[in-house]
Amino acid sequence: MWRARLTAAVVALVILVAGLAVRLLLPAGAFSQNAGTALYAALIYAGVVVVAPAVRPITAGLVAVGFCWAVELLQLTPVPSHLSDRSLIARLVLGAHFDPADMIWYPVGVLTLVAAHLIVRRPGQTV
Repeated sequence: MWRARLTAAVVALVILVAGLAVRLLLPAGAFSQNAGTALYAALIYAGVVVVAPAVRPITAGLVAVGFCWAVELLQLTPVPSHLSDRSLIARLVLGAHFDPADMIWYPVGVLTLVAAHLIVRRPGQTV
């Protein structure tokens, strides 16, 4: 179980670095916005596996997409914008403004990791 958790944590770290690189190194635009959104969702998936390493990939995917959609829908309220104005971490985690395109890009990022997870795991293993 510790091996699955460690693997998922390393994957999460790689995704986090990739997401920050996209945010810091690429010009603002549709590509960087969508890539960042997909990477955010992939990071949430990896986080689900870190917390529950025995979870099945499809279940982890559903939890990750559900979480991402919940955060996105929360952006229809003033709460994330208010918190994001005061904290960089809140801005990175919660965002600030609702974007309907994000609702599509979250599953893209998650499905990528679900597929990879299904490919690399052996029967009876989680990662």
